[in-house]
Amino acid sequence: MIVCIAEKPSVGRDIARILGATADHRSYMEGNGYQVTWTFGHLCTLKEPHDYNPGWKAWSLSALPMIPTRFGIKLINEDSIRRQFDVIERLMQAADEIINCGDAGQEGELIQRWVMQKAGASCPVKRLWISSMTDEAIREGFQKLKDQSEYQPLYLAGLSRAIGDWLLGMNATRLYTLKYGQNRQVLSIGRVQTPTLALVVNRQHEIDNFQPEPYWVLATIYRDTTFTAVVDEADEEKEANSQQPAANDQQPTANSRIPRNSYTSVEEGQKAFQTIEGKPFTVNSVTKKNGKELPPNLFDLTSLQVECNKKFGYSAEMTLNLIQTLYERKYTTYPRVDTQYLPDDVYPQCPNIMNGLYKTIRNGQAPYADLVRPLGGGKALRKDKKFFDTSKVTDHHAIIPTGVPPQGLNDAEQHVYDLIARRFIAAFYPDCKYATTTVLGSVDNIKFKATGKEILEPGWRVVMAAAAAGTADDGKDANGEQGILPTFVKGESGPHQPTLTEKQTTPPPYYTEATLLRAMETAGRFVDDEELRAALKENGIGRPSSRAGIIETLFKRNYIRRERKRLVATPTGIELIGLIREELLKSCELTGIWEKKLRDIEHRTYDAQQFISELKEQITQIVNDVMRDTSNRRISIEIPTTKKAKNTKAKSQQPTANSQRPTPNPQQPTPNSQQPTPNGQQPTPNPQQPMANPQHPTPNTQPPTANAQQPTPKEVCPLCGKGYIIRGRTAYGCSEWRNGCTFRRPLEE
Repeated sequence: MIVCIAEKPSVGRDIARILGATADHRSYMEGNGYQVTWTFGHLCTLKEPHDYNPGWKAWSLSALPMIPTRFGIKLINEDSIRRQFDVIERLMQAADEIINCGDAGQEGELIQRWVMQKAGASCPVKRLWISSMTDEAIREGFQKLKDQSEYQPLYLAGLSRAIGDWLLGMNATRLYTLKYGQNRQVLSIGRVQTPTLALVVNRQHEIDNFQPEPYWVLATIYRDTTFTAVVDEADEEKEANSQQPAANDQQPTANSRIPRNSYTSVEEGQKAFQTIEGKPFTVNSVTKKNGKELPPNLFDLTSLQVECNKKFGYSAEMTLNLIQTLYERKYTTYPRVDTQYLPDDVYPQCPNIMNGLYKTIRNGQAPYADLVRPLGGGKALRKDKKFFDTSKVTDHHAIIPTGVPPQGLNDAEQHVYDLIARRFIAAFYPDCKYATTTVLGSVDNIKFKATGKEILEPGWRVVMAAAAAGTADDGKDANGEQGILPTFVKGESGPHQPTLTEKQTTPPPYYTEATLLRAMETAGRFVDDEELRAALKENGIGRPSSRAGIIETLFKRNYIRRERKRLVATPTGIELIGLIREELLKSCELTGIWEKKLRDIEHRTYDAQQFISELKEQITQIVNDVMRDTSNRRISIEIPTTKKAKNTKAKSQQPTANSQRPTPNPQQPTPNSQQPTPNGQQPTPNPQQPMANPQHPTPNTQPPTANAQQPTPKEVCPLCGKGYIIRGRTAYGCSEWRNGCTFRRPLEE
């Protein structure tokens, strides 16, 4: 019997249908020589500290660093997982062959390998590797099965990442909590989480410490066209000789410096104004230059999350969930990707995908038919190197439609699908052709400039026009150009209306989820080392599939909060970053070092054991450095207990020990598993590990503290995030007190 194991029930049932395994045994399907079963994402996790050493159960500085001699795995302690694993174990031990149908990526490989190891599988194993869940893709994948040994480097990289995150997360979190948390709150430290928080905190410091500088812009209106004074002629000549579009003269740069073509003192500005006042404006030259604009890149996960946040205000996590749903319903390809390219072998499939888009019906209309029709008529689709480049595709290609016409989408799903469909169609359209007009003029010896842009042939912009309908438009493009200018003739002259406007430099903007995702993706610019910068250029900090979870983790731990679209660091988050003196923990360099080595492990050019050995030395050094700190630094701000804990979403993500396991994200383990996930999300201390007292005192034995609050019904424990607040004789405590949670709150007087 051949046993196939997928990562979730819906995928397993699709595979079973294709293979003809139609007999339903609840936990698996059977038929035609196959048994198809599934996991629920992570069934196994690395063991917890006390599984290696009972002395590590209690949180103690003297126990650090915790470095197991050999890492092991165990089942996540949930009834539903145990029941499913018992079925998997029975099937695998009787199997003649196993086909690993897990998610085609580093974490998917790790999930299934751990299950097979725990089940004691000893038969040959094949690997199914597909980027789409369509019937055709599944059939083709089963025709091209490979031996699992070919994916051993991928597994070793995933295992190394998981072990590394365990070592850093467990040791650094306990270290900082015990050393600086005053035993009152957990200070969570993570390889990706902490540098990401540092990005937000550092930006906030820039904003808080920003000192605005005044500057003055001289402009004049001639024939209803605004001309801006040219203050720096050398810059203008350099720009005129460049093939790049002109920058907006009056737009302050990202580092909030005074923009060029402005005056730094009012005296200079007034002198120039007095020079031109009452004198005629003369046109000195009119230059037209034709240009073209290529279609936008196809989507990877991060660029899709950025676009959805900008256009619709969706959080990164919401976009990930939406695109995951579209993938599972076979409407789009695999979503957790970091490339915007397609391999050459996808090109022959593109006409069929276009045909599926042509047939798509929504509300009785065909939204893509008029866009696809010009590409038909027997003509070959355009194949541009910007979109088709096999050398830039690794595990999976860019996110594109599958060609299966979508049905029954809600508004949010439709928004995401529409973005992907239009990007795909636009890739085969002609370039947008435009003309840029630059008019130079002068009044006396003061020179002025105006630019305008005219679309000659819209090309791919036609595809985006309908999607952009109803969005705000200020009449200028990204470079601040004014659109079509009137016809000017060299030598013409006439009256004008000059103005001198005082402005101020502005602080850098707060991060939004869109810009924070981009910062995580392009984190290399924050690193000085050239080799590490190159590694981060390819990977950024965090993996595409993990970045949304990292940001959500910062929200849950009250390190950042939303103010409309802005991300603002809380006092707790700011103080935590201030406490960390070990720059490596809060800089992007650590992730850069890891990502380079993990990529080398995948490519068989670096030894996984060496990576772990070096990391153990690094963790030991960090612990020793912090322990030598003789200052009295402490974090003085406790995470507040608020009624927000009633939020159903928070509850669903932090189930109690006796709750049924919710339908999991296949790329993310349950929060109470203490799994140091390969995607970079760091573990929080398990509530079964008491922070100070290993005797597990009952809720009524702790002395009262100030500022008591009446808990709301079913309020989630703010310390462990797993139990609920219960009433004792003298205090409120956590329902998980028997398992070590030490949360206490006095009864109201």
